[in-house]
Amino acid sequence: MNPLPLSGKVALITGANTGIGAVTATNLALQGAQVFLACRSQAKTQPVLDQIARLSQGQAKAEYLPLDLGDLDSVRQCAQLFLQRQLPLHLLINNAGVAGQKGLSASGFELTFGVCHVGHFLLTALLRDCLQASAPARVVVVASRAHARASGIDFATLRQATASATGIPEYSVAKLANVLFAQELGRRLQGTGVTTYSLHPGVVATDIWRHAPKLVSVLLKLFTLTPEQGAQTTLYCATSSACAHESGLYYSDSKVKAPSRLGSDPALAHRLWQFTEDALGVADAKPAA
Repeated sequence: MNPLPLSGKVALITGANTGIGAVTATNLALQGAQVFLACRSQAKTQPVLDQIARLSQGQAKAEYLPLDLGDLDSVRQCAQLFLQRQLPLHLLINNAGVAGQKGLSASGFELTFGVCHVGHFLLTALLRDCLQASAPARVVVVASRAHARASGIDFATLRQATASATGIPEYSVAKLANVLFAQELGRRLQGTGVTTYSLHPGVVATDIWRHAPKLVSVLLKLFTLTPEQGAQTTLYCATSSACAHESGLYYSDSKVKAPSRLGSDPALAHRLWQFTEDALGVADAKPAA
């Protein structure tokens, strides 16, 4: 019997307990990858693990890792748990997100920005050496075309609670940060064998908007894709040989697409990177002891 396409590969996916993350994890596991589902709740992740086991007749390798992206101590502990396994890491898929929620993250950032960008930035930094040692490897960042609605990044507000009534402006800024992060990371990893991707999955009917105002949720449901449809661009960026040598680009419908003007601004990407590094501090770039 021929080996599965991803046999021997290891993937870590954030927010894999629901929506496109769950679909992505299931697809990768069924293709033979050893998959780590990094999520806040083991109870909510277990149905996905059970489905993977059922569909693969117990042959797939998939397991849970605890991760709360809003809590940087949790991010460090998640990275440490993974690194303790002494496994390679070929695919890091930064998929988790929140939208329509308001407040501050546990680590003191505007909630959506803290979860979608800062938590993923730190997780990627902690796993960067492992990714490089495992090359060829990929970092896939699930962004959104909503990044184009951001008129800029007001750095002075990123450590303040959500100001808008809907949380949508803050979501747009967080998604802009995702696009800029993937671009800047791609530049910094050039020549290492680690390639980076950001993407718009489509407007997908997932739990990400569960805290949005009811009218927003109702309108979204009128124009959304299924999680299975929404995961296709993530899977393309994670596995397709067609984009294996592309890095730092933005994708939609499994094709390269130009991001917004701000989404392709290298000076803004550099400033965001520096802001995030400074906000985290040198000590935060190390796993928990």
